[in-house]
Amino acid sequence: MSLPPLVEPADELTVDEVRRYSRHLIIPDVGMAGQKRLKNAKVLCVGAGGLGSPALMYLAAAGVGTLGIIDFDVVDESNLQRQIIHGQSDVGRLKAESAAASVREINPLVEVVIHNTALTTENVMEIFSGYDLIVDGTDNFATRYMVNDAAVLLGKPYVWGSIYRFDGQASVFWAEHGPCYRCLYPEPPPPGMVPSCAEGGVLGVLCASIGSIQVNEAIKLLTGIGDPLVGRLMIYDALEMKYRDVKVRKDPECVLCGKNPTVTELLDDYEAFCGAISDEAAEAASGSTITALELKGMMDRGENIFVVDVREPNEYEIVSIPGATLIPKGEFLNGSALEKLPQDKKIVLHCKSGARSAEALAVVKSAGFSDAVHVGGGVLSWVKTVDPSLPSY
Repeated sequence: MSLPPLVEPADELTVDEVRRYSRHLIIPDVGMAGQKRLKNAKVLCVGAGGLGSPALMYLAAAGVGTLGIIDFDVVDESNLQRQIIHGQSDVGRLKAESAAASVREINPLVEVVIHNTALTTENVMEIFSGYDLIVDGTDNFATRYMVNDAAVLLGKPYVWGSIYRFDGQASVFWAEHGPCYRCLYPEPPPPGMVPSCAEGGVLGVLCASIGSIQVNEAIKLLTGIGDPLVGRLMIYDALEMKYRDVKVRKDPECVLCGKNPTVTELLDDYEAFCGAISDEAAEAASGSTITALELKGMMDRGENIFVVDVREPNEYEIVSIPGATLIPKGEFLNGSALEKLPQDKKIVLHCKSGARSAEALAVVKSAGFSDAVHVGGGVLSWVKTVDPSLPSY
């Protein structure tokens, strides 16, 4: 369905702007009026990572007048495979600052607003209120639900995207005209069930495919042209090179945008709502978490331990803790890993950061390995504190 333009047009375009945007101006559906709306628009991109990179670059090139960038992270070398707004010289630099510099290089006529902060329940409403449209480039469920809730409560539309390995999704959530994210996903998945891109990987170019779709939808919303992805979920399979869309209906019983909403303000704790790790994992890890340095000490003293890496084989090939035996987390969840654990040794589990190993620890402890422990911070902590010569990822 077509929707009215989200913003009013600016008064005029300068001679320089007419030159720069001439290929837009000769498109009848965009024209002068559409380009003036883009000039007058204020768009916030949440995240300057995989999706945020192409989104920010094409929003800037398109002539969106004000671009907000919110990101608290710094550029890491592992980002460069897909986060094309950053370069080698930006490693160690704040992502928001690096992205802003690239945006200004692409289009100096764009006003850039930098938010060098994490998006929280304390600042999200204030930050969002200054923009017409939100482009969601986040990579975790807690922030996605917070972005959705804030957008619905403020009556603002946002363009959502998600990527994993070879698969991507995109949609437009605007409660005034269709469903919100909670209509599609009323509850977050159980902790540990959906691996992140950091755990499962992502094809770098997939970010460009989904990010460019997000920008396309943003332009349509801002200028009032075409048929936006409101009420539709676009699904992309890069391996099969197939696009398909699925209708998403507004849920009349949605707790946020339904007829009788029960969520009328932001939640106190979105991390708790999404469950970074399960209650069982948190309980198992309590008092049974050691540091990477403590593990190194146990190894140096020749203690009777059995070190288990619960990551995936491809991660193990990149970097591993010396002497660790690979048994992926899935084998703990289905029970097959238990027969591989020695009864006469102390079990020490680890993963990349500590979340998956905590989930595996809960299984191991329930099976009777009461003295088992896991390494907080996982391989990342080992590389940082024990052996910096090893590669990180």
